[in-house]
Amino acid sequence: MTTTEQSTTTVGHWIDGAHVASTSGRTAPVYDPALGVATKQVALADESEIQAAIASAKAAFPAWSNLSLAKRQQILFAFREVLNRDKAELAEIITSEHGKVIDDALGEIARGQEVVELATNIPSLMKGEFSDQVSTGIDVYSIRQPLGVVGIISPFNFPAMVPLWFLPIAIAAGNTVVLKPSEKDPSAAVWLARKFAEAGLPDGVFTVLNGDKAAVDGLLTSPDVESISFVGSTPIAQYVYETGTKHGKRVQALGGAKNHMLVLPDADLDLVADNAVNAGFGSAGERCMAISVVVAVEPVADELIAKITERAATLRIGDGRRGCDMGPLVTKQHRDKVASYIEVAEQDGAEVVVDGRTVRPDGDENGFWLGPTLIDKVPTTSRVYTEEIFGPVLSVVRVQSYEEGLELINSGAFGNGTAIFTNDGGAARRFQRDVQVGMIGINVPIPVPVAYYSFGGWKNSLFGDHKAYGADGVSFFTRQKAITSRWLDPSHGGINLGFPSNG
Repeated sequence: MTTTEQSTTTVGHWIDGAHVASTSGRTAPVYDPALGVATKQVALADESEIQAAIASAKAAFPAWSNLSLAKRQQILFAFREVLNRDKAELAEIITSEHGKVIDDALGEIARGQEVVELATNIPSLMKGEFSDQVSTGIDVYSIRQPLGVVGIISPFNFPAMVPLWFLPIAIAAGNTVVLKPSEKDPSAAVWLARKFAEAGLPDGVFTVLNGDKAAVDGLLTSPDVESISFVGSTPIAQYVYETGTKHGKRVQALGGAKNHMLVLPDADLDLVADNAVNAGFGSAGERCMAISVVVAVEPVADELIAKITERAATLRIGDGRRGCDMGPLVTKQHRDKVASYIEVAEQDGAEVVVDGRTVRPDGDENGFWLGPTLIDKVPTTSRVYTEEIFGPVLSVVRVQSYEEGLELINSGAFGNGTAIFTNDGGAARRFQRDVQVGMIGINVPIPVPVAYYSFGGWKNSLFGDHKAYGADGVSFFTRQKAITSRWLDPSHGGINLGFPSNG
């Protein structure tokens, strides 16, 4: 392979500290969703490129893992400053390939930067424990060490934030990283690699491998890759978990969701309506923490639906570079799939209150548009209720009691995020204890934890024992050693072949 400057037409790989043009002969189109046209191509790695990416990371590991915590910390601080300085540039890249509005892209970067800032505290995060004189003359202590080469497979909906959930901690802990971004919006990953290099990260510590399933399987099966971090749909998360663990890897695989918002009769319905619109239609609903089901405890449903409808009508849908509220969906295929659920709802007897198929966008007519959609009286047997739609479709299910609503949430296959809206502290406390979901909001619609906690759900929303970032992230990207030490005093008393005992 030959090293070239970043092509304006084809996004290649980032290997050994430079953009590398692919020789595989395979590419995929990268669309501008607001224009509906392919603006560039992305390389799809072949076997030789997959192996070259992994080999580069493997070769860089010994020197990087032996670098002091202080020097790694300095590089993370420098990257934080570069990221903050140039975040507007990154936001433009995200909007041009994903379609989300600029403000949403900036918000994504800000949440990713929280993890960068957490990782700058790596000397404290890597501290072990020490027990003095556990037995006469014997001390026991623990240390944390990096795994080696770690793989990250990230989704299209957060091309910067999700990689930044894993990258900073993995790198700060002394690992080298191979990132396989989504082929739908790959440029953000290469941009991050360039900025890490500018911050002083040595060549080979962070590699970007663009590709499709061949690249995913290459990471999952390589004996030189120690762990896999994945975010995506539940079927693929399960595949990644099963394949990775079969090949001896540590795996954290975050899957899909069907997040519910339980609205009690005492809730402030104006607050609820504002948050339902934000959480249901923000980023065109393309996020695993979006609210997709409003569980309305009667008699509030009619009034709440009216308020949501009123607010949805004020949203400006269009090109994310024009100051709109909501952009297009990422591809035409995905737009058509999401729209098909509206037809399913009609067939299943639900009432389509707001139909996003009729939207008139502020943007090119060829864009992948679908406006906010609100569906009332959705049967819980309908695919509209049971499946993750991943678009701006908000369903309303009416229940008669808190208990009925709780049972509805707990009986679902997913357990990623949920929220309760109420002014009753006792009800909220009961909900947080009884609901079988990993991340819970109380009058907060999208309860994504701050960086020093950890992100991840229950049930079919998470495969593996470790969540993303926070304490779980540090544990995932390190191995712990327990060391028992004795330095003998001259008066140790001679040879004793008996079984060691405490004394």
